[in-house]
Amino acid sequence: MSVSTDRPVDRHASYPIDPETSAHELLNDATEWLQYARGLTRLLADLIHEADSVDCRRMALGLEAIGALTHVAVKCTTEAHARLCWKEARTEEGALG
Repeated sequence: MSVSTDRPVDRHASYPIDPETSAHELLNDATEWLQYARGLTRLLADLIHEADSVDCRRMALGLEAIGALTHVAVKCTTEAHARLCWKEARTEEGALG
């Protein structure tokens, strides 16, 4: 197995979030993205178990895809959490004022 000295480019998945999307919808999206990541993980694991040899470059692409799917899920979850906090703060502010 040869080892590459090239450093991978730091790429992040882009997933625009509609400002009108509810926290509930964002959490559903996050769950869906995590299910995609889980499915891809299972697929790669099955391929490795059945393979006589592993193509490291293709494996790296698969792992990067899992990372991108997970990144989008985390972004959705973070945005949902922020929206819930803002809603709670507005509710408390309304109760005080």
